[in-house]
Amino acid sequence: QVQLVESGGGLVQPGGFLKLSCSASGSTFSLYFMGWYRQAPGKQRELVAGFISDGSTNYADSVKGRFTLSRDSGKNTVYLQMNSLQPEDTAVYYCNYRPLTRGGRDYWGQGTQVTVST
Repeated sequence: QVQLVESGGGLVQPGGFLKLSCSASGSTFSLYFMGWYRQAPGKQRELVAGFISDGSTNYADSVKGRFTLSRDSGKNTVYLQMNSLQPEDTAVYYCNYRPLTRGGRDYWGQGTQVTVST
């Protein structure tokens, strides 16, 4: 099993920035998807950014050029640098880890609130 612990959310003004982190522990797999989703009140959860194993990162059109996903050298922590934040970015952000193997299941972080407001 995998445990994901998130941190870094908060309240910022439009144009501000935040950096989220997601630390993983437990089992690891060779082939997996890992990334960030977000969910605003009354809306479906949507993919923000993610990658498969050591592949390149895919970003939602709404965050391209503003958000950057990165990984530490130990590959047990992923980050989401969020710049030029706008009110539309307000949501609970969730870290996701998904082994791409038979019998694999989704693992989710606890969620961290990001609020962009004046």
